[in-house]
Amino acid sequence: MSFFARFAQNRGALVGLIILLMIIAMAILAPLLFPESPWRMVQRPFLPPLSQDGFPLGTDTMGRNVAAGLMHGAWVSLLIGLVSTSVALLIGVPLGAIAGYYGGLIDDILMRFTEFFQTIPNFALAIVLVAIMQPSVTSIVLAIALVSWPPVARLVRAEFMSLRHREYVEAARLVGQTNSTIILRQILPNTLSPIIVLASLMVATAILLESSLSFLGLGDPNVMSWGYMIGAARTVIRQAWWLSFFPGVAILLTVLALNLVGEGLDDALNPKLSRER
Repeated sequence: MSFFARFAQNRGALVGLIILLMIIAMAILAPLLFPESPWRMVQRPFLPPLSQDGFPLGTDTMGRNVAAGLMHGAWVSLLIGLVSTSVALLIGVPLGAIAGYYGGLIDDILMRFTEFFQTIPNFALAIVLVAIMQPSVTSIVLAIALVSWPPVARLVRAEFMSLRHREYVEAARLVGQTNSTIILRQILPNTLSPIIVLASLMVATAILLESSLSFLGLGDPNVMSWGYMIGAARTVIRQAWWLSFFPGVAILLTVLALNLVGEGLDDALNPKLSRER
């Protein structure tokens, strides 16, 4: 059975994939449907949803189009989630691979370094890093990546430790392949399945972290994001419920979709574990 057939067997994963594709389409179509800046005031403040003025999701406290902010925020959230996860993988995968392959003193040093980052709460460390570097998309991406790589390193280390004494690895050593070649061509390809699954879940966590930082006022002041929209509307939640409701639903659906897709990838990439479950 092919990968796509196994993935399609998980109905939740298909639903998550459809939701995720819709959110990606929102991000792509945002500049076409709303070419003007989402910060632009277009109507009087607190215009309710489904009004007769052509604003289906209403306007916010400054008279800005909520629909425009929602669609432009999709691009920001997905971009930060994907880039920060990629940076975390670039840090965690090499460290975990080196620690798991060589073991001994190298493993001890790298794991103590990893545990140092894990002793500090992720959100607290992210707040400190963004505050030090000044709020911007770059600083948020770096902060989220720096708090997200330890689980990747530990996962890759465990996979390498279980695979480094397999027959094909020993055969590669006997034919004279270097350690770097064995790591990159023999072991690493066999660890991609759990890494891909973990990466899909990390994107969801990164989106939540970015939204939380923006909610606290530590987001990039030059870009519209879902977290900023919720944070700006928290003082008028009784007067204008839709200002926090719509971006909150967007965050919920995005995180749910990514988790469902991650579960589907896990079933498709590890069919034996799926049958056991």
